Amino acid sequence: MRVFLTGASGFIGSQILTELLTAGHKVTGLARSDSSAQALKKAGADVHHGTLERPDSIVSAVQHADAVIHTAFDHDFHHFVENCKKDQRVIHAIGQALKGSDRPFIITSGTGIGDEGDAALAREDQFNAASMNPRVASEIAGNALIADGVNLRVVRLPQVHDTSRQGLVSLYIQNAIEKGAVACIGEGNNCWSAAHVSDVARLYRLVLEQGERAQRYHAVAEEGVPLRHIAHVIARKCDLPLISLSPAEAEAHFGWFALFAGMNLRATSAWTRQQLNWHPTGPNLLDDLENMDYASLLSS
Repeated sequence: MRVFLTGASGFIGSQILTELLTAGHKVTGLARSDSSAQALKKAGADVHHGTLERPDSIVSAVQHADAVIHTAFDHDFHHFVENCKKDQRVIHAIGQALKGSDRPFIITSGTGIGDEGDAALAREDQFNAASMNPRVASEIAGNALIADGVNLRVVRLPQVHDTSRQGLVSLYIQNAIEKGAVACIGEGNNCWSAAHVSDVARLYRLVLEQGERAQRYHAVAEEGVPLRHIAHVIARKCDLPLISLSPAEAEAHFGWFALFAGMNLRATSAWTRQQLNWHPTGPNLLDDLENMDYASLLSS
């Protein structure tokens, strides 16, 4: 299958690229810079140049693909709302190019969009259109395409990690180093779901090969890792004090990250595992945090 992969040189996308090539698929990767293009060629992919700011620059590659996997996203959380709206526009443009065909289109979202706010685990069969997470815009765009007959599927991500990056946890570490303390809101009982990047990449391939239209899949290996456990590892590894903040103090300490620092992002992948026979085997989040090189972060 010829797959057009956006985000192909990114943290998750580069792993998906390797997974697809190893499985015998051919891949055209979106490159937004010369360095990305070189990395894609070296990995064995064809290259299509384009940018998220100009969805029309991306769409021409869709015409030559048997399927599209969209993982590209601008992870500047200072402009998170704007970047989510940009993702919505890109999804719409790609979907319009796929209308009238049965070619699979896999988009990316977050597990929090499956949280109905009732303290239960976020599930694949739930969609919370009123979610506080601006990433809901991606699934709103996806739902519109499903209604138009596009063969769209969704992969929802937790905190995706290895020993170099850990999703929101990486930002949490940066904040701790900048502030000189690792902070939890209250006792840090809120939990974040997680999965190793290799397991996530394998799930994207399975969704491509075995997934069904209009279905949502959760790339969750651990349903919920308490933030206090994450904080204890970071405090010990960085030799920083561990402090507790009230909700009122959190905004001053975390700034824009306060929205995420107190979130409960627990999620299940029971249905996904059953449907696709997906069984995560990678290291857990705390193991990767234990084995991370903090020296470069502390010296920068």
